[in-house]
Amino acid sequence: MPPENQFVVHTLKSHGTKVARLHMHDWLILLLLAAIDLSLNLIEPFHRYVSSELMTDLKYPLKIPDTVPMWAVPVRLAYSVLVTAVITDSIKDAVGRPRPNFFYRCFPTGEPAFDPVNGDVLCYGDKKLVKEGYKSFPSGHSSWSFAGLGFLAWYLCGKIKVFDRRGHAAKLCIVVLPYLAASLVAISRVDDYWHHWTDVFAGSLIGIVVSAVCYLQFFPFPHYNNGWAPHAFNRIMEENGFHSTSSSSSLEMETSYMRQEQLGSSGRNGMPDLDALENGRR
Repeated sequence: MPPENQFVVHTLKSHGTKVARLHMHDWLILLLLAAIDLSLNLIEPFHRYVSSELMTDLKYPLKIPDTVPMWAVPVRLAYSVLVTAVITDSIKDAVGRPRPNFFYRCFPTGEPAFDPVNGDVLCYGDKKLVKEGYKSFPSGHSSWSFAGLGFLAWYLCGKIKVFDRRGHAAKLCIVVLPYLAASLVAISRVDDYWHHWTDVFAGSLIGIVVSAVCYLQFFPFPHYNNGWAPHAFNRIMEENGFHSTSSSSSLEMETSYMRQEQLGSSGRNGMPDLDALENGRR
């Protein structure tokens, strides 16, 4: 049994500046992703050809405001959401699919106008509304919701130990709730006639995949013995004599972790420095 206080608990107060400096490149990547997504929203999307025949399926009412506005979309992790945003908005601009309510964005008075030569639409509506009208595929609300709430579901799955082989249905219900909330947000986009169902399906799939990839970058699979703890914690524990091959070792690790949280920074007995843990051991 390894001696107690074998590893140090780092807090925001004691090591916040050092952690921020060591992960400076990660913050730069987040800022870069935010800048890319902003530029994707500023450029003009591809204008897909829309004839009078194609306009038949695009005459749904223009509902403003949305049932769930974009600022209210539930998100939980900047990394997961920003990656999803860049992917989603890149596809939106490249595809240029008209929204179900495109007719009334393009022709607010209800009087259509088409080019006499090629038959394409001649929109005279508000330029911002028309621009957004070409961004139907995929659904941003759906992808953002599943990216943020999907990550939350993975996180809860590990923290409350859903796969502890004890068969607690209540734990599974807790994990399903974030996915239910994300699904309701996605369904609202179809109800508001802002998206086709295929837009919502594709956006949801993007969010689900990105949330899983981002979670697994920081945590192991929830069904692992120490699936509740991040990779960094598991690595430190193994380096200090703990092994995660048995449930008893997993309990020892968790108990020691809880004890160190109570002791705080007072339990530093010859602990490895943060730089030694971070540098070259990722």
